[in-house]
Amino acid sequence: MSSSTLEKLQARFNPDAAQDMSEVFQFHFSDAGDYYLNIHAGTLDINEGEHDDPSISLSMESGTLKGIMNGEINGMTAFMTGKLKATGNVMLATKLTSLFPQK
Repeated sequence: MSSSTLEKLQARFNPDAAQDMSEVFQFHFSDAGDYYLNIHAGTLDINEGEHDDPSISLSMESGTLKGIMNGEINGMTAFMTGKLKATGNVMLATKLTSLFPQK
């Protein structure tokens, strides 16, 4: 995962959508390692590695996340076709586009 992709997530973060949230999104990238996003009361921390108790774990290639975030890939389609695997509170995945809206 390039740091520029993570910086884009940080830049796109919408604190208003995260006001009442306290969740950890774990990402396992088959081509770029593990990262987790800690979202708490309108703040975002991006960390490398694995969190010991994430709210949701998402496994995919980094390009799949890029596609979902820029609207080229439908997240539900990626999930149904196996490009994206999710465990935990999978409904949280539907919040990604409101947490990181396109500018």
